[in-house]
Amino acid sequence: MPGFVNLIGYPLKHSLSPYFQQEALDYYHLDVCYQAWEVRAEELETAISRLREPQHLGANVTVPYKEAVMPLLDGVDDLAALVGAVNTIVKRDGDLWGYNTDVGGFVEALKARGNFDVGGKRAIVLGAGGSARAVSFALAREKISSLLIANRTPERARVLVKGLRHYAAQTGLEAEITVLLWQALASERTFADCQLVVNCTPVGMKYSSSEGQSPLAGNVIPEGILVYDLVYNPSPSPLLQLSRKAGANILGGLPMLVYQGAASFKLWMGREAPVGLMHDKARQALIEGNK
Repeated sequence: MPGFVNLIGYPLKHSLSPYFQQEALDYYHLDVCYQAWEVRAEELETAISRLREPQHLGANVTVPYKEAVMPLLDGVDDLAALVGAVNTIVKRDGDLWGYNTDVGGFVEALKARGNFDVGGKRAIVLGAGGSARAVSFALAREKISSLLIANRTPERARVLVKGLRHYAAQTGLEAEITVLLWQALASERTFADCQLVVNCTPVGMKYSSSEGQSPLAGNVIPEGILVYDLVYNPSPSPLLQLSRKAGANILGGLPMLVYQGAASFKLWMGREAPVGLMHDKARQALIEGNK
């Protein structure tokens, strides 16, 4: 009987994970199929229950369920518990365990593809959901000196900031961690001393209600800053198009997607992922999908 690994989220038309994960599975000649499950909120609990069937080996979890999925699992590892978000589910002895590979994937892409050293820098994170939680804790672990969190719903940003401050106090990190009102993103002064902006919202994502939009106006983006958009489809995203015109350095979400996916692959299969092959397949699928 073939095995299955699933992608759980909504919507999923934009996703490239099925392409490059299947490529990795086929590379090792594994009788495993990676399939996308578009799951509405009211179907999430049922979808997780289905993962307990013998043929299912685990899953990736994407927007908007990285936080909501946690109480439905049998346990989570320490990093996922710290972040408060799960993007990878692994079945072990019949139990479902949650992990977060977004943290490592984000940092690896930032260093390898963005040539950016976080230590001592000032960053602004847009969003406060599961991806933003992973990114924010990753930046804190890399010793960011100032971190501003902006979210359309300020209360969610406050909850994230509270958790980050607690982590900073426990680890001795001396960082300024603050809520930034969403309205402040319309001002150039907000970005004056900033070296990094990370968009963790789905604004601009293909097939989403905000397709074609950018969370920032081009006139507020300083020259020379690094703008890192986790949106990878389309490529470049509307935000990155504006950022490039403003003279900023840009980094799309595709490398992070592949790096986190490679870490998930290793958790499921116990083998090193063919990262180069996965990236090539993801890039090919992205180009073909945008023709």
